[in-house]
Amino acid sequence: MTREPTGRDARSAEGGPGSGTVPSAGARFAVRAVAFDLDGTLLDTVRDLAAAVNALLGESGLAPLPVATVRDLVGKGMANLVSRALAARGRAPPQGDELAGLLARYQVLYAQRLGAQTTVFPGVAEGLARLHAAGIPLAVVTNKASRFVGPHLEAAGLAGYIAVCVGGDDAAAKKPDPAPLQLAAARLDVPPARLLVVGDSGNDALAARAAGCPVVIVPYGYNEGRRVESLDADGIVASVREVADLVLRSRHDVAA
Repeated sequence: MTREPTGRDARSAEGGPGSGTVPSAGARFAVRAVAFDLDGTLLDTVRDLAAAVNALLGESGLAPLPVATVRDLVGKGMANLVSRALAARGRAPPQGDELAGLLARYQVLYAQRLGAQTTVFPGVAEGLARLHAAGIPLAVVTNKASRFVGPHLEAAGLAGYIAVCVGGDDAAAKKPDPAPLQLAAARLDVPPARLLVVGDSGNDALAARAAGCPVVIVPYGYNEGRRVESLDADGIVASVREVADLVLRSRHDVAA
């Protein structure tokens, strides 16, 4: 089976036609570059995120949240995480200057803990290394504040594989808006239809569909408590190692 990039119009990432699909052994993704989400796709950062969230809550006189709860709050950027965490402890969502102040303090707390408890998901280093060795340009596209992206990749030993980083304040809007993926495609000099997106959540699926990119989802990340099988994607892949299998097999088939 050949699975060409679809370029479908943006639609709901819940229950779309790609729901629950797994690329078959013969699936092909005729792409020229690959863009990865960061948190929940390449790196398991939730313990660092939870430590910073709970430090902020403690400074506000609020009880800490379990790591599992914070995991389900991750996905739409740091400001959203701060608001959701306070709401989980019964606080009204902060607005305006209050939110800006809390966000600035959260970023200080997060910077102090960055990488301390972060781990690389299985298969990531191998998959990135194989794609990089094959000459396939790689990007990271994340809603995380841009100033944390490079240090995270450096600490994890992955920075050397990544040609382009697009953080949450680099584009006009965050995922699920298509702007970050469109910016990554432009920086990589590839059309969006030839940029494979690899993520873990509805934000990634929606952004990819809106940008006209093919998209596959890993099942182990942070999807705000929802099942990845419900997402409108071109497939579910077990790991980044499997992404490399798909892309490199496609390149070999095309060359043959």
